Amino acid sequence: MESIAKLATEQTNAQSDTLDQMNALEIVMLMNREDRTVAESVEAALPRIAEAVDRIVERLRRGGRLLYIGAGTSGRLGVLDASECPPTFGIESDVVVGLVAGGMDAVVEAREGAEDDADAGAYDLRKQGLSADDIVVGLSASGRTPYVAGALTCAKDAGAGTIALSCNSDAEISKLADVAIEVPTGPEVLMGSTRLKAGTAQKMILNMLSTAVMVRLGKAYGNLMIDVKPTNVKLVDRACRMLMNATGVDHETAETALQAAGRRAKVALVMLKTESTVEEAERRLEAANGFARLAIEGGEPHGA
Repeated sequence: MESIAKLATEQTNAQSDTLDQMNALEIVMLMNREDRTVAESVEAALPRIAEAVDRIVERLRRGGRLLYIGAGTSGRLGVLDASECPPTFGIESDVVVGLVAGGMDAVVEAREGAEDDADAGAYDLRKQGLSADDIVVGLSASGRTPYVAGALTCAKDAGAGTIALSCNSDAEISKLADVAIEVPTGPEVLMGSTRLKAGTAQKMILNMLSTAVMVRLGKAYGNLMIDVKPTNVKLVDRACRMLMNATGVDHETAETALQAAGRRAKVALVMLKTESTVEEAERRLEAANGFARLAIEGGEPHGA
């Protein structure tokens, strides 16, 4: 296994050699300049990211789950992305799962030693009832975290799909995955603090993975999050505004339709666009596999 000292993310950054002598503005300006390089690194990996999206969609369509697994910042980012999918896209909480070395307590209290246990990565996946229909995304800034390597090995042995996301080239975990996403972000402003550029890159890619997957699964109409769960005043208002935007109705009509549909914005949308009842809108959506545009206009969903 590659020595940690040789990893690009563990090198010192010449641009920040005098970091402790900088004033606040100089520090944040430097960090901002360094952060600009992250998007370029992510851009170079877009073909692999798109391939990962397609593989995740295929697994979810056949009833599998998406499981993120990582240690430290990487694991916490996976948990964050997974936790935001149910309210944003209206999915059940067990469809996208985030696992972090050391358990959920490690989200708020660092347990950095947990990342060295490869067996724990495999154990945590098996505890989730891992199946061949699932797909696992291993997250590791270094690309050589034993906990993540153990999880990806377990996933391959189970016949599950595997994706590796790292921030170094020629990562160890890349060898264990069907799709290897490598985004070399280079030395951090604060040496080895991969919650910075590496963390930003991982967050950007996780945003892409979950959002693109859910759009491909029919969780959007245009650019509207039409499967949002309106569980508070702000989200009810957002759902009404989405309906107004998509159909041209006034707020009162949108809210009436939303309430009649049991606060299911997608059902309300189909009702308004096709002038149908709740029951008819539900039938249309079922026949369209949940794609609102297909339920309204017919035809095939884009990218299916």
